[in-house]
Amino acid sequence: MTGISFSIVFIIAIVIMILLISKFKVHPFLSILFVSVALGLIGGIPLNNVTNEKGEVIKGIASVVGEGFSSTFTSIGIVIIFGALLGTILEKTGAAIKLSDMVIKLVGKKRPDIAIMLMGWVVSIPVFCDSGFVILNPIRKALVKRTNISGVTMSVALSVGLYCSHVFIPPTPGPIAAAATLGVGDYLLTVMFYGFLASIPALIGGYLYAKYIGKKVESNEDIANEKDIKTYEELVKEYGQLPSGFMSLFPILFPIILMAFSNISKIAGWKGTLREICVFFGTPIVALAVGVILSIIILFSRKEISKLYEYTNDTLKVVGPILFITAAGGVLGKVISNTSLVSYIAENAQVFQSIGIFFPFILSAIFKTAQGSSTVAITTTAGIMAPLLPFLGFSTPQHAALVVIAIGAGAMTVSHANDSYFWVVTNFGGMEADQGYKTQTIATLIEGICSMVAVFIISLFI
Repeated sequence: MTGISFSIVFIIAIVIMILLISKFKVHPFLSILFVSVALGLIGGIPLNNVTNEKGEVIKGIASVVGEGFSSTFTSIGIVIIFGALLGTILEKTGAAIKLSDMVIKLVGKKRPDIAIMLMGWVVSIPVFCDSGFVILNPIRKALVKRTNISGVTMSVALSVGLYCSHVFIPPTPGPIAAAATLGVGDYLLTVMFYGFLASIPALIGGYLYAKYIGKKVESNEDIANEKDIKTYEELVKEYGQLPSGFMSLFPILFPIILMAFSNISKIAGWKGTLREICVFFGTPIVALAVGVILSIIILFSRKEISKLYEYTNDTLKVVGPILFITAAGGVLGKVISNTSLVSYIAENAQVFQSIGIFFPFILSAIFKTAQGSSTVAITTTAGIMAPLLPFLGFSTPQHAALVVIAIGAGAMTVSHANDSYFWVVTNFGGMEADQGYKTQTIATLIEGICSMVAVFIISLFI
């Protein structure tokens, strides 16, 4: 099957996959694998390895699936684990709270909504947005009590701040996985830079909407004058003495510095041992390993090193599903690359290029809205996009890095009832479900659109 007929089958397969995940609640790992195998067989991949008339070996569906699965694990498995473990340690030791405290001192207590948004943006770089909201919610509530600002405004501001870095900035697993899948795993600094640029309009749009909707919606938190809200000081006491600002920031900052020097050594054309050292330590897996080691020093300083086993075990439980879903996305991409779809797109590249950078955004937004998980949307879309990049005009690492951000923008659009983050924000923010649609859902829509506008503008200059 070739040409437009297989393209129609491809679209149907994607719709079926979305329905399996969202409506019939089939796990994304199984759904993606099932659709991948079916799509491969319909697309002409043989059941077993065969040799054609030219003596070339055409791989069977089992080999294609195995290669797609294993290659994904090889490229990003340990990177995702290290990134998540770093976040867990910072969360458990109170370093994430210290980072938040540093932000509010920088912004000032008179602008608590901006402060809480920037707190979220910083904390969610190493910590999942769901966990980040739970971590920072006591501070948010204490600030609401202290400043009498709208609880809804503060909830939405925190949510949009967390969400930006969650989908854009490594070491969050989604962007790392997408970067590796799209062949720019060694250009994470470029991904971070584009993610930072795309975050700015998203934060501005989300903040303005938070200010607006806070005047329109009154949450249960605003109605009830809760007496059990912990002050910031009480919260800090639960952690004991917080790590220093340097120790809290360095595990995040130093890996970024290492990756920066790796990129600089390549761009500047450094030679010899210095280049080898920079490239080695700037490799994401090594840089993040250094970050984890630095975070473990915090455990030593707090005499909590005995908890490292527990934290590692908890992290592996969290990242396990992400790893397998990511690998399944790699299978889908491998299957697509072994069918006629890629050649068909190559023959009609001009048509697809007319959609340009909006193509990965739209695809990711469809996945996000349908099945709820931003990480699933990011990894699945990246798997589909990987074999198509050259034919869509994204031929350089800079283009591929920007595609990662376009996918992230789509993965924000939108958060609603099938998204666990939706319920975290509404429940912890004291809102009902219908209020959640007016606040969280619309805010993420605005974020996605604003960031995609930024991505489009960046695309005009690279």
